[in-house]
Amino acid sequence: MSRKSSLMRSVIAVAWSFLGIRKSSEFQQDIEKISPLHILGVGLVAGLLFVAGLIVLVNLVVAK
Repeated sequence: MSRKSSLMRSVIAVAWSFLGIRKSSEFQQDIEKISPLHILGVGLVAGLLFVAGLIVLVNLVVAK
């Protein structure tokens, strides 16, 4: 099985996962073409950016 992966495809797959919506056919294509390590790396970075963004937002709202 040949896995041709790109960073952009991994980012798009993780972004759709954060939203919780994805077509079944596109999910199957992702399984075939994206490396699990790429998904893990992009997911961790996206999660950290999301948490950091929330922390910044809360500090801006609560700042005195």
